[in-house]
Amino acid sequence: MTELPPTDVVIAGGGPIGCALALVLSESPVPAIQIAEDSEIADRPIALSHGSRLILERLRAWNSIPHTPIETIHVSQQGFGRTVLRCAEHALPALGYVTAYSDLVAQLSARTPAIVASLTHWKADAGGVTVTLKRGEDTMSVRARVLILADGGKLHRAEHERSYGQHALVAEVTAERPRRGVAWERFTDEGPLALLPHGKRYALVWGMNPARARSLLDCDDRAFLARLREVFGGRLGEFLLASRRAAFPLALRHGTVNPEPRVLAIGNAAQTLHPVAGQGLNLGLRDAWELAQMLLDADKAKIGSSEFLACYARGRRFDRYASIGFTDFLVRIFSNSNAPLSAIRGAGLAVLDALPAARVFLARRMIFGLRALP
Repeated sequence: MTELPPTDVVIAGGGPIGCALALVLSESPVPAIQIAEDSEIADRPIALSHGSRLILERLRAWNSIPHTPIETIHVSQQGFGRTVLRCAEHALPALGYVTAYSDLVAQLSARTPAIVASLTHWKADAGGVTVTLKRGEDTMSVRARVLILADGGKLHRAEHERSYGQHALVAEVTAERPRRGVAWERFTDEGPLALLPHGKRYALVWGMNPARARSLLDCDDRAFLARLREVFGGRLGEFLLASRRAAFPLALRHGTVNPEPRVLAIGNAAQTLHPVAGQGLNLGLRDAWELAQMLLDADKAKIGSSEFLACYARGRRFDRYASIGFTDFLVRIFSNSNAPLSAIRGAGLAVLDALPAARVFLARRMIFGLRALP
């Protein structure tokens, strides 16, 4: 077994959350080693809030990431009720941005060289954690003060998991009358439907029951686009073209951010949310940023200690559980056909549309997190 030089932090994960944390630490007195498996990066559109843009600007990564701004978000349900969120109400250039996951990872990982290996085991004691890696036939170990799991949940099973009974169908579509800078969130009886501007196309994330998802995966493009037009309505005219479609099950997963001594979980390793309102990746970037600040400010001897881990957990508790509760509430309240509840939802959206202060309150928490701090 090859023993690598000891370090303060081992980061397991080659996605944007692990890379963001590694990038902050790469130019600091806190040495870190990042581990990433050699796997294909998904080429799917993702939504970043303006708050995430600020984090990426601090990492000097934003200007190199291609993106499409979201200046307006139109929120509605089938039937009565809608509201509109606008960036002008917040004196911001955009409420959020759509980019390709692969572009985001490419820009971050290019500046954070990682060891390409699989993390197979770790063992913690009072002084630190010993991490065992596998690369081909070679086995390596490294001693660290703390292990950060930022791998999306592959190495740590969440204590709490609940299926939403929905699949997310994802694709890119083109529309007859696109609206520049406008994103659409439409709540249907089966689940939320989001259309996000992505270049000249729209990124579609459509929640629905699994049987419906299977039927729409199997049908031809003409039938698929006709069904999308039927559910979404005619605001964008006809839908003309669709990319290859895919679907995956939706569930809420979360647990303690400190699953074991000397171990912290961040991003999807700590919580996996429903994609409604696009909060998951943005919450994960806030996890990484706040953890990085704690690591930079901490006495080295305290890194990875029980006091350090508890302090991180306390600091992130409100943002984490408020984000979990917010997305879970939206899915539970809006993904059903109950007529009285639909009327209440419609009235709520109408009231929100009539109260600028309420819209600002809601939007700022979607942009900057539930503490609304830029």
